[in-house]
Amino acid sequence: MAPPKSWLAIPKDSEFSLSNIPFGIINSKGSPLEKRPAIAISDHVLDLKAFSKGDGFAGLASLSKEHLEVFSQSTLNAFAALGQPVHNSVREYIQDVFSETTSRPEILKDNDALRKEALLPKHETKTHLPMEIGDYTDFFAGKNHAFNTGALFREPKNALQPNYTHLPVGYHGRASSVVVSGTPITRPSGQILLDPTADPKVPAFSASRLLDIELELGCFICKGNDMGSPISINKQAEESIFGFVLMNDWSARDIQAWEYVPLGPFNGKNFGTTISPWVVLPSALDSFRAEKIPNEAKILPYLQESRQDTVYNISLSVDLTTSEGDTTTISRVSASNLLWSFPQMIAHHSAGGCPMRTGDLLGSGTISGTGENDLGSLLEMSLGGKKDIMLTGMHVRRFLADGDTVTIRGVCGEEGSYVGFGQCSGTVASAVPF
Repeated sequence: MAPPKSWLAIPKDSEFSLSNIPFGIINSKGSPLEKRPAIAISDHVLDLKAFSKGDGFAGLASLSKEHLEVFSQSTLNAFAALGQPVHNSVREYIQDVFSETTSRPEILKDNDALRKEALLPKHETKTHLPMEIGDYTDFFAGKNHAFNTGALFREPKNALQPNYTHLPVGYHGRASSVVVSGTPITRPSGQILLDPTADPKVPAFSASRLLDIELELGCFICKGNDMGSPISINKQAEESIFGFVLMNDWSARDIQAWEYVPLGPFNGKNFGTTISPWVVLPSALDSFRAEKIPNEAKILPYLQESRQDTVYNISLSVDLTTSEGDTTTISRVSASNLLWSFPQMIAHHSAGGCPMRTGDLLGSGTISGTGENDLGSLLEMSLGGKKDIMLTGMHVRRFLADGDTVTIRGVCGEEGSYVGFGQCSGTVASAVPF
């Protein structure tokens, strides 16, 4: 099928094609103090506040006057809370408005005044966190990563813990340190073992020496549940999803290694999590559904899905750029390399009665394949810090150096109809001295 065409010039390699229409929060050169919702298309953004004020949604009868107020908010939470039917109708309406054969040319195509007011060049805007995040939970659903890291510290036959194939393992992260792409990440300091082989083990306070990345997919919640009322796996869980972002859950492996017993990650993980700025709706990814990694365990009924294609074949890549400006693509992997889907994560998260809320963020955990070039962390690539990772420009890494920039990209589809997320990028800043 030929890709849908627009009257707006959209490069064939644009990840913001007419097939996408992701939502985000911007400010602009003309209104630098005002954050408001927008969608990304081609090399432009459609300012949804200006579009709404200019009667751009006049052709969408299902949007009431009260609904239109969500486009004047500084986050996407109010829009997300309206639910998937509204999200999809707005996306489909905007697709029609931009279509080459639009049924509403008077809305934008032939409306010079509104185009000037609402259709802004992307380079004249700045993106911000799309949601107000109340809670953030990171899961461990990438089975290949879990096996690879488990095998580094235990023999391969015991790489996975007994519970791994029975439930989506996760931990509660820190919402206050989730930042939008482009925000620097300061190298954390904490307790580390300078000599892990020494006896007795005595820690030192130091800047992390083993700073790492974690290639992940993030999911925002749009529809929550009352405390004590779990979200059911089929239909309810999928309807709870607003959309998806790329994620780098930065990790200080040496801080984490000392502190995680017995309660799990803390300062080794809470210093920074980077997400991409544009939220891609599930409906934009529906044709890229894929089956999860097969689970040999018999899972309990509350986690059993009625279909198996509940993950997505998104092509992910990771670039590492040194402070000298040399860039190396260090990983390429499909986002389908998960044992657990986001609906399963949601069902498990709420199984005990935990109330999920609009704006909650879930991370998939590190996504890795089974080869040498499709790994989602430096920990795996360097075999726990024992192997050099060769980079362009004769650079070598085992973990991140100050000044390194990590950029994650994700895209699916074909030329002319790509669906992408924008960059998820962050640069390592030196540790703050104590």
